[in-house]
Amino acid sequence: MTFLQVAGIHKQGEKEPVLQDISFYQREFQKIALSGETGSGKSTLLKIIAGLIQPDAGTVTFEGDRVKGPAEKLVAGHPGIAYLSQQYELPEFLRVEQVLRYANTLPQEEADALYAVCHITHLLTRRTDQLSGGERQRIALARLLLTSPTLLLLDEPFSNLDTGHKSLLKTIIQDISEQLGITCLLISHDPLDSLSWADEILVMHEGRLLQQGTPQQVYLKPANEYVAGLFGKYTLLSAAQAEVFPQLAQTKSTGKQVLVRPEAFEITTEGENAVAGQVQKVTYFGSHYELEVALPTGEVLVRTGAGDFAKGDTVFVSLAPERIWYL
Repeated sequence: MTFLQVAGIHKQGEKEPVLQDISFYQREFQKIALSGETGSGKSTLLKIIAGLIQPDAGTVTFEGDRVKGPAEKLVAGHPGIAYLSQQYELPEFLRVEQVLRYANTLPQEEADALYAVCHITHLLTRRTDQLSGGERQRIALARLLLTSPTLLLLDEPFSNLDTGHKSLLKTIIQDISEQLGITCLLISHDPLDSLSWADEILVMHEGRLLQQGTPQQVYLKPANEYVAGLFGKYTLLSAAQAEVFPQLAQTKSTGKQVLVRPEAFEITTEGENAVAGQVQKVTYFGSHYELEVALPTGEVLVRTGAGDFAKGDTVFVSLAPERIWYL
């Protein structure tokens, strides 16, 4: 039995479709991230899976049961699915322990373990109006988990969080899966969040599913330039521009454009496989440099972890055939 099956989902907006024939499945404990620019339909899809929005066509099946929307059921959704929106609201002027007690369906020992996973034990005696945004989010998350869901849907959980709270929430989401046995599906606009967390990424654009694959596949072998841009910087070379690199001159590109990630280029010594170029700009990121290098056929972006570079320097750049992708 498939854990979660989304089949042929369509949702019409006022003028144009919001979702068009979206289909995928999720295995239990598989971590899936939805990616795409604003307006691509990610949040609408998540709400349909949660049962909060009625699709115009298609079905959502969870653990063998069809998830019913608000047009079919007074209390829509499925008891095994929990949804945390970007607007997590808590009752004002109550102590956190009161808010959680009203929602709790677990024995106290299990609830206490859940509070520890969510890093909120020290907040139980605080009032809800005395919490930071990150703390309120963790309380709202714990309140959802007290209903014992097996699938957790998270809509942009890392947005508007500072670095500390974001790092803590990432740890909590990982622990929710590993310690509490809850499967997670989330939306994130930050490519690093999706690439570092997900087992599989679904890329959406204008209501359609453009690409589905592992983080390595969508990063290194994007379906098109839109997908490439979502997950980081790149250089796009014409077939003629790519042939300036000796190792690529003999490859059969069939006229396709060549997509190269910055780290695929290598700064090397002068030799038969290297192309001389002049550094136009140097940007230091702590763990690496990014160099804009002018080659005979155009400018490329090179990422390198070592060296001491300055504008105007001559460098030698190589590019191996196995590190490129034809679009």
